[in-house]
Amino acid sequence: MNTPDSRQLDAVKIITLPRIHDPRGNLTFVESGAQIPFSLNRAYWIYDVPAGEERGGHSHHEMSQLLIAVGGSFNVNVCDGENWRTFTLNRPYEGLFIPPGIWRTLDNFSSGGVCLSLVSTPYEESDYIRDFEEFKKTCRKTIQ
Repeated sequence: MNTPDSRQLDAVKIITLPRIHDPRGNLTFVESGAQIPFSLNRAYWIYDVPAGEERGGHSHHEMSQLLIAVGGSFNVNVCDGENWRTFTLNRPYEGLFIPPGIWRTLDNFSSGGVCLSLVSTPYEESDYIRDFEEFKKTCRKTIQ
């Protein structure tokens, strides 16, 4: 199982995706294993998030993820068990890479905000850690 240490939070980073500029409208793309550091196995999107609501609230044992604000904006809060960082996503040509073993919450969705999630694994409930206290215990065991 992958679990975080202080260096792993540094692995959470913004990835700038290719942009093709055109007067008719711009185009951005992603290719599995090229722009993202994993093979793409699943995609889903979150939208129509009511004001004040939060999404996420979990970590993964194995799944890597790239989050992209394809419309509007939102914040992604990441934690390694002790330290928190917040990233604001608001450009459709930038994605936030989150490796396994990092807690994440998404909040502050703008009106019309759409979060595209590109992930490395098919859905598997057993890959999720949904309890923050359990997540922190897992982190402490790894550090000891």
